[in-house]
Amino acid sequence: MAAPPSESVKPEDKIDRAELEQAFSLFTEASRQLVESYHELEQKVSSLTDELAVANGALRQQFEEKVALSGRLEALLAALPGGVVELDTDEQVITMNPAAEKILGRQLIGEDWRDAIQSGLVSTAVDSDWLFTTDSGQEKRLSIVTSQLTSGERILLIHDLSESWRLRRQLEQHKRLAAMGEMAAGLAHQLRTPLATALLYTASLAKPQLGEVERVKFGQKSLARLRHLEILIQNMLQFVRGQQALLEPVELRGVMEEALQIVQPQDTGNVRTWLLTLPDTEVWIEANRKELTSALVNLLENALQATGAGDQIALSLEREGDSWQMVISDSGCGMPENVRERLFEPFFTTRKEGTGLGLAIVRNLITAYGGDIDVHSMPGEGAKFTILLPAKE
Repeated sequence: MAAPPSESVKPEDKIDRAELEQAFSLFTEASRQLVESYHELEQKVSSLTDELAVANGALRQQFEEKVALSGRLEALLAALPGGVVELDTDEQVITMNPAAEKILGRQLIGEDWRDAIQSGLVSTAVDSDWLFTTDSGQEKRLSIVTSQLTSGERILLIHDLSESWRLRRQLEQHKRLAAMGEMAAGLAHQLRTPLATALLYTASLAKPQLGEVERVKFGQKSLARLRHLEILIQNMLQFVRGQQALLEPVELRGVMEEALQIVQPQDTGNVRTWLLTLPDTEVWIEANRKELTSALVNLLENALQATGAGDQIALSLEREGDSWQMVISDSGCGMPENVRERLFEPFFTTRKEGTGLGLAIVRNLITAYGGDIDVHSMPGEGAKFTILLPAKE
Protein backbone atom coordinates (compact mmCIF):
# COMPACT_ATOMS: atom_id res chain seq x y z
CA MET A 1 0.00 0.00 0.00
CA ALA A 2 1.40 3.24 -0.99
CA ALA A 3 2.01 6.11 1.61
CA PRO A 4 -0.11 9.26 1.36
CA PRO A 5 1.63 12.20 -0.02
CA SER A 6 2.98 14.55 2.67
CA GLU A 7 1.53 18.10 3.03
CA SER A 8 3.84 20.69 1.80
CA VAL A 9 4.64 23.85 3.99
CA LYS A 10 4.66 27.04 2.08
CA PRO A 11 7.42 29.58 2.85
CA GLU A 12 4.97 32.40 3.35
CA ASP A 13 3.28 30.39 6.12
CA LYS A 14 6.60 30.23 7.99
CA ILE A 15 7.08 34.05 7.65
CA ASP A 16 3.60 34.81 8.98
CA ARG A 17 4.19 32.66 12.03
CA ALA A 18 7.51 34.31 12.78
CA GLU A 19 6.08 37.76 12.40
CA LEU A 20 3.18 36.79 14.58
CA GLU A 21 5.49 35.57 17.32
CA GLN A 22 7.57 38.74 17.05
CA ALA A 23 4.46 40.93 17.14
CA PHE A 24 3.15 39.02 20.13
CA SER A 25 6.50 39.47 21.86
CA LEU A 26 6.43 43.21 21.13
CA PHE A 27 2.87 43.45 22.35
CA THR A 28 3.80 41.65 25.57
CA GLU A 29 6.73 44.01 26.12
CA ALA A 30 4.58 47.07 25.36
CA SER A 31 1.92 45.80 27.75
CA ARG A 32 4.54 45.34 30.45
CA GLN A 33 5.89 48.86 29.89
CA LEU A 34 2.38 50.24 29.84
CA VAL A 35 1.60 48.55 33.14
CA GLU A 36 4.82 49.91 34.65
CA SER A 37 4.08 53.40 33.31
CA TYR A 38 0.58 53.17 34.70
CA HIS A 39 1.95 52.17 38.11
CA GLU A 40 4.44 55.07 38.00
CA LEU A 41 1.71 57.46 36.94
CA GLU A 42 -0.52 56.14 39.69
CA GLN A 43 2.25 56.72 42.24
CA LYS A 44 2.85 60.27 40.94
CA VAL A 45 -0.89 61.03 41.06
CA SER A 46 -0.98 59.74 44.62
CA SER A 47 2.08 61.81 45.54
CA LEU A 48 0.65 64.93 43.89
CA THR A 49 -2.66 64.31 45.63
CA ASP A 50 -0.88 64.18 48.98
CA GLU A 51 1.12 67.32 48.17
CA LEU A 52 -2.04 69.09 47.02
CA ALA A 53 -3.79 68.10 50.21
CA VAL A 54 -0.89 69.51 52.25
CA ALA A 55 -0.87 72.70 50.18
CA ASN A 56 -4.62 73.07 50.53
CA GLY A 57 -4.30 72.59 54.25
CA ALA A 58 -1.59 75.27 54.45
CA LEU A 59 -3.64 77.65 52.30
CA ARG A 60 -6.71 76.97 54.39
CA GLN A 61 -4.73 77.68 57.56
CA GLN A 62 -3.33 80.88 56.09
CA PHE A 63 -6.79 81.94 54.99
CA GLU A 64 -8.21 81.27 58.44
CA GLU A 65 -5.31 83.18 60.03
CA LYS A 66 -5.90 86.13 57.68
CA VAL A 67 -9.62 86.06 58.40
CA ALA A 68 -8.86 86.04 62.14
CA LEU A 69 -6.31 88.87 61.69
CA SER A 70 -8.77 90.87 59.61
CA GLY A 71 -11.42 90.43 62.27
CA ARG A 72 -8.99 91.45 64.98
CA LEU A 73 -7.92 94.54 63.02
CA GLU A 74 -11.56 95.50 62.47
CA ALA A 75 -12.22 95.06 66.20
CA LEU A 76 -9.16 97.15 67.10
CA LEU A 77 -10.12 99.82 64.56
CA ALA A 78 -13.60 99.98 66.03
CA ALA A 79 -12.21 100.18 69.58
CA LEU A 80 -9.65 102.92 68.87
CA PRO A 81 -10.45 106.16 70.74
CA GLY A 82 -8.94 108.16 67.88
CA GLY A 83 -10.58 108.61 64.50
CA VAL A 84 -9.23 106.81 61.42
CA VAL A 85 -10.35 107.84 57.92
CA GLU A 86 -9.12 106.23 54.68
CA LEU A 87 -9.20 108.27 51.45
CA ASP A 88 -8.70 106.98 47.91
CA THR A 89 -6.67 108.79 45.26
CA ASP A 90 -9.70 110.97 44.43
CA GLU A 91 -10.09 112.07 48.08
CA GLN A 92 -13.23 109.95 48.47
CA VAL A 93 -13.81 108.47 51.93
CA ILE A 94 -13.42 104.67 51.72
CA THR A 95 -13.64 103.69 55.37
CA MET A 96 -13.92 105.40 58.75
CA ASN A 97 -14.11 103.95 62.25
CA PRO A 98 -16.81 104.75 64.83
CA ALA A 99 -14.51 107.20 66.65
CA ALA A 100 -14.08 109.26 63.47
CA GLU A 101 -17.83 109.28 62.93
CA LYS A 102 -18.37 110.47 66.50
CA ILE A 103 -15.71 113.18 66.25
CA LEU A 104 -16.87 114.52 62.88
CA GLY A 105 -20.54 114.19 63.72
CA ARG A 106 -21.70 112.01 60.83
CA GLN A 107 -20.95 109.13 58.44
CA LEU A 108 -18.85 110.16 55.41
CA ILE A 109 -18.24 106.94 53.45
CA GLY A 110 -18.58 107.64 49.73
CA GLU A 111 -18.35 111.43 50.16
CA ASP A 112 -15.60 113.77 49.01
CA TRP A 113 -13.41 114.66 52.01
CA ARG A 114 -12.58 118.12 50.65
CA ASP A 115 -16.22 119.13 50.26
CA ALA A 116 -17.50 117.40 53.40
CA ILE A 117 -14.86 118.33 55.99
CA GLN A 118 -11.65 119.93 54.72
CA SER A 119 -13.34 123.11 53.49
CA GLY A 120 -14.69 123.70 57.01
CA LEU A 121 -11.35 123.36 58.83
CA VAL A 122 -9.75 126.53 60.21
CA SER A 123 -6.00 126.44 60.82
CA THR A 124 -4.42 127.33 64.18
CA ALA A 125 -0.92 128.29 65.30
CA VAL A 126 -0.07 124.56 65.54
CA ASP A 127 0.45 122.93 62.13
CA SER A 128 -1.56 119.75 62.75
CA ASP A 129 -4.31 121.39 64.86
CA TRP A 130 -7.56 122.64 63.33
CA LEU A 131 -10.80 124.23 64.45
CA PHE A 132 -13.91 122.44 63.18
CA THR A 133 -17.63 123.07 63.61
CA THR A 134 -19.94 120.06 63.34
CA ASP A 135 -23.33 120.10 61.61
CA SER A 136 -24.93 120.49 65.04
CA GLY A 137 -22.94 123.68 65.66
CA GLN A 138 -20.46 122.19 68.15
CA GLU A 139 -16.97 123.69 67.83
CA LYS A 140 -14.05 121.32 68.28
CA ARG A 141 -10.26 121.51 68.19
CA LEU A 142 -8.90 118.58 66.17
CA SER A 143 -5.47 117.13 65.52
CA ILE A 144 -5.29 115.65 62.00
CA VAL A 145 -2.17 113.74 60.94
CA THR A 146 -1.87 112.40 57.38
CA SER A 147 -0.03 109.24 56.30
CA GLN A 148 0.47 108.62 52.57
CA LEU A 149 0.30 105.02 51.26
CA THR A 150 2.37 103.73 48.34
CA SER A 151 -0.83 103.14 46.38
CA GLY A 152 -1.62 106.86 46.54
CA GLU A 153 -4.33 106.53 49.18
CA ARG A 154 -4.19 108.48 52.45
CA ILE A 155 -4.84 107.57 56.07
CA LEU A 156 -6.02 110.38 58.37
CA LEU A 157 -5.56 110.03 62.13
CA ILE A 158 -7.96 112.35 63.94
CA HIS A 159 -7.94 113.20 67.66
CA ASP A 160 -10.39 115.44 69.48
CA LEU A 161 -8.28 117.87 71.54
CA SER A 162 -11.20 120.05 72.65
CA GLU A 163 -11.27 118.93 76.27
CA SER A 164 -7.49 118.80 76.72
CA TRP A 165 -7.16 122.23 75.09
CA ARG A 166 -9.81 123.65 77.43
CA LEU A 167 -8.02 122.18 80.45
CA ARG A 168 -4.71 123.51 79.18
CA ARG A 169 -6.13 127.00 78.85
CA GLN A 170 -7.58 126.75 82.36
CA LEU A 171 -4.21 125.58 83.68
CA GLU A 172 -2.44 128.50 82.02
CA GLN A 173 -5.00 130.87 83.50
CA HIS A 174 -4.55 129.34 86.96
CA LYS A 175 -0.77 129.63 86.64
CA ARG A 176 -1.10 133.30 85.77
CA LEU A 177 -3.46 133.87 88.69
CA ALA A 178 -1.08 132.00 90.99
CA ALA A 179 1.78 134.18 89.79
CA MET A 180 -0.37 137.24 90.45
CA GLY A 181 -1.07 136.04 93.97
CA GLU A 182 2.59 135.33 94.71
CA MET A 183 3.61 138.74 93.42
CA ALA A 184 0.78 140.74 94.98
CA ALA A 185 3.06 142.28 97.59
CA GLY A 186 5.59 143.34 94.99
CA LEU A 187 2.85 144.79 92.81
CA ALA A 188 1.42 146.74 95.75
CA HIS A 189 4.88 148.23 96.34
CA GLN A 190 5.27 149.15 92.66
CA LEU A 191 1.84 150.79 92.64
CA ARG A 192 2.28 152.57 95.95
CA THR A 193 5.58 154.22 95.13
CA PRO A 194 4.59 156.08 91.92
CA LEU A 195 1.13 156.77 93.38
CA ALA A 196 2.60 158.35 96.52
CA THR A 197 4.97 160.41 94.37
CA ALA A 198 2.10 161.57 92.14
CA LEU A 199 0.05 162.51 95.22
CA LEU A 200 2.99 164.49 96.62
CA TYR A 201 3.46 166.42 93.37
CA THR A 202 -0.29 167.03 93.08
CA ALA A 203 -0.45 168.32 96.67
CA SER A 204 2.35 170.75 95.86
CA LEU A 205 0.26 172.16 93.02
CA ALA A 206 -2.34 173.35 95.56
CA LYS A 207 0.12 175.69 97.31
CA PRO A 208 -0.91 179.29 96.54
CA GLN A 209 2.62 180.65 96.77
CA LEU A 210 3.89 178.20 94.12
CA GLY A 211 5.28 179.96 91.06
CA GLU A 212 4.20 179.18 87.49
CA VAL A 213 7.49 177.48 86.62
CA GLU A 214 7.35 175.21 89.66
CA ARG A 215 3.67 174.53 89.03
CA VAL A 216 4.42 173.32 85.47
CA LYS A 217 7.36 171.23 86.71
CA PHE A 218 5.31 169.52 89.44
CA GLY A 219 2.45 169.00 86.99
CA GLN A 220 4.74 167.27 84.48
CA LYS A 221 6.27 165.07 87.18
CA SER A 222 2.85 164.13 88.52
CA LEU A 223 1.67 163.29 84.98
CA ALA A 224 4.77 161.15 84.37
CA ARG A 225 4.10 159.14 87.56
CA LEU A 226 0.45 158.63 86.59
CA ARG A 227 1.47 157.46 83.11
CA HIS A 228 3.89 155.02 84.70
CA LEU A 229 0.99 153.70 86.77
CA GLU A 230 -1.13 153.36 83.65
CA ILE A 231 1.59 151.37 81.86
CA LEU A 232 2.03 149.13 84.90
CA ILE A 233 -1.70 148.39 85.09
CA GLN A 234 -1.96 147.75 81.33
CA ASN A 235 0.96 145.30 81.45
CA MET A 236 -0.53 143.54 84.45
CA LEU A 237 -3.90 143.13 82.72
CA GLN A 238 -2.26 141.88 79.52
CA PHE A 239 -0.25 139.32 81.50
CA VAL A 240 -3.35 138.06 83.32
CA ARG A 241 -5.54 137.86 80.19
CA GLY A 242 -2.86 136.27 78.03
CA GLN A 243 -3.06 136.25 74.23
CA GLN A 244 -6.65 136.99 73.18
CA ALA A 245 -6.37 138.68 69.78
CA LEU A 246 -7.33 136.65 66.70
CA LEU A 247 -4.50 135.00 64.81
CA GLU A 248 -3.92 135.84 61.17
CA PRO A 249 -1.30 135.21 58.48
CA VAL A 250 1.53 137.65 59.20
CA GLU A 251 4.51 138.44 56.98
CA LEU A 252 7.35 138.30 59.50
CA ARG A 253 9.93 140.39 57.63
CA GLY A 254 7.58 143.39 57.60
CA VAL A 255 6.98 143.06 61.34
CA MET A 256 10.71 143.05 62.06
CA GLU A 257 11.31 146.08 59.82
CA GLU A 258 8.45 147.95 61.52
CA ALA A 259 9.77 147.19 65.02
CA LEU A 260 13.24 148.37 64.03
CA GLN A 261 11.82 151.61 62.57
CA ILE A 262 10.07 152.29 65.90
CA VAL A 263 13.11 151.73 68.14
CA GLN A 264 16.10 152.87 66.06
CA PRO A 265 15.13 156.63 66.19
CA GLN A 266 15.48 156.38 70.00
CA ASP A 267 19.22 155.91 69.48
CA THR A 268 20.06 159.57 70.10
CA GLY A 269 22.94 160.62 67.91
CA ASN A 270 22.86 157.25 66.15
CA VAL A 271 25.85 156.10 68.22
CA ARG A 272 25.09 152.36 67.89
CA THR A 273 25.46 150.05 64.91
CA TRP A 274 22.16 148.50 63.77
CA LEU A 275 22.10 145.37 61.62
CA LEU A 276 19.07 143.74 59.98
CA THR A 277 19.48 140.41 58.15
CA LEU A 278 16.39 139.04 56.36
CA PRO A 279 15.76 136.33 53.72
CA ASP A 280 14.91 137.40 50.17
CA THR A 281 11.52 135.63 50.06
CA GLU A 282 8.37 136.33 52.06
CA VAL A 283 8.08 134.71 55.49
CA TRP A 284 4.60 133.82 56.78
CA ILE A 285 3.50 132.75 60.25
CA GLU A 286 0.25 132.60 62.26
CA ALA A 287 0.22 135.45 64.79
CA ASN A 288 -1.28 138.83 65.65
CA ARG A 289 0.72 141.55 63.93
CA LYS A 290 0.15 144.27 66.54
CA GLU A 291 1.04 142.04 69.51
CA LEU A 292 4.10 140.54 67.80
CA THR A 293 5.39 143.99 66.80
CA SER A 294 4.98 145.15 70.42
CA ALA A 295 6.95 142.10 71.65
CA LEU A 296 9.84 142.80 69.26
CA VAL A 297 9.84 146.48 70.24
CA ASN A 298 10.11 145.41 73.90
CA LEU A 299 13.17 143.25 73.15
CA LEU A 300 14.84 145.94 71.01
CA GLU A 301 14.25 148.60 73.68
CA ASN A 302 15.89 146.31 76.26
CA ALA A 303 18.87 145.95 73.89
CA LEU A 304 18.96 149.73 73.48
CA GLN A 305 19.12 150.25 77.25
CA ALA A 306 21.82 147.59 77.67
CA THR A 307 24.16 149.15 75.08
CA GLY A 308 26.05 152.36 74.59
CA ALA A 309 28.09 154.22 72.01
CA GLY A 310 29.98 151.88 69.67
CA ASP A 311 27.90 148.79 70.58
CA GLN A 312 25.96 146.74 68.06
CA ILE A 313 22.31 145.65 67.95
CA ALA A 314 21.47 142.95 65.39
CA LEU A 315 18.17 141.51 64.24
CA SER A 316 18.18 138.44 61.98
CA LEU A 317 15.75 135.87 60.56
CA GLU A 318 16.43 132.41 59.10
CA ARG A 319 14.73 129.06 58.53
CA GLU A 320 15.19 126.40 61.23
CA GLY A 321 13.45 123.13 60.26
CA ASP A 322 9.69 123.65 60.36
CA SER A 323 10.09 127.00 62.13
CA TRP A 324 11.45 130.49 61.57
CA GLN A 325 14.17 131.64 63.94
CA MET A 326 14.44 135.29 64.98
CA VAL A 327 17.56 136.41 66.82
CA ILE A 328 17.80 139.75 68.66
CA SER A 329 21.35 140.21 69.90
CA ASP A 330 23.49 143.03 71.28
CA SER A 331 27.09 143.57 72.36
CA GLY A 332 26.14 145.44 75.53
CA CYS A 333 26.74 144.83 79.21
CA GLY A 334 25.14 141.37 79.35
CA MET A 335 23.72 139.89 82.54
CA PRO A 336 24.81 137.45 85.27
CA GLU A 337 23.36 133.96 85.56
CA ASN A 338 21.10 134.74 88.54
CA VAL A 339 19.43 137.52 86.53
CA ARG A 340 19.19 135.43 83.33
CA GLU A 341 17.44 132.59 85.16
CA ARG A 342 14.69 134.91 86.47
CA LEU A 343 14.42 137.11 83.39
CA PHE A 344 10.96 135.86 82.33
CA GLU A 345 9.47 135.81 85.84
CA PRO A 346 6.52 138.18 86.37
CA PHE A 347 7.44 141.39 88.26
CA PHE A 348 11.16 140.63 88.22
CA THR A 349 13.14 143.65 87.00
CA THR A 350 16.58 145.16 87.43
CA ARG A 351 15.49 148.62 86.26
CA LYS A 352 14.22 151.28 88.62
CA GLU A 353 11.43 152.29 86.25
CA GLY A 354 10.68 148.75 85.05
CA THR A 355 7.40 146.93 85.69
CA GLY A 356 8.85 143.41 85.51
CA LEU A 357 6.07 142.29 83.15
CA GLY A 358 7.46 143.09 79.70
CA LEU A 359 9.46 139.90 79.11
CA ALA A 360 6.86 137.76 80.90
CA ILE A 361 4.25 139.05 78.42
CA VAL A 362 6.63 138.38 75.50
CA ARG A 363 7.13 134.77 76.60
CA ASN A 364 3.39 134.18 77.07
CA LEU A 365 2.74 135.65 73.62
CA ILE A 366 5.34 133.52 71.84
CA THR A 367 4.08 130.41 73.64
CA ALA A 368 0.50 131.18 72.56
CA TYR A 369 1.72 131.26 68.94
CA GLY A 370 3.11 127.73 69.37
CA GLY A 371 6.69 129.01 69.56
CA ASP A 372 9.53 129.24 72.05
CA ILE A 373 11.92 131.91 73.33
CA ASP A 374 15.35 131.51 74.91
CA VAL A 375 18.11 133.84 76.07
CA HIS A 376 21.87 133.49 76.27
CA SER A 377 23.99 136.10 78.03
CA MET A 378 27.16 136.57 80.02
CA PRO A 379 28.39 139.68 81.85
CA GLY A 380 30.29 141.90 79.42
CA GLU A 381 29.38 139.72 76.41
CA GLY A 382 25.97 141.12 75.50
CA ALA A 383 22.70 139.20 75.22
CA LYS A 384 21.10 137.02 72.56
CA PHE A 385 17.33 136.33 72.46
CA THR A 386 16.27 133.48 70.14
CA ILE A 387 12.62 133.10 69.11
CA LEU A 388 11.23 130.09 67.20
CA LEU A 389 7.83 130.42 65.51
CA PRO A 390 6.06 127.71 63.44
CA ALA A 391 6.28 128.39 59.71
CA LYS A 392 3.11 128.79 57.65
CA GLU A 393 3.34 127.89 53.95
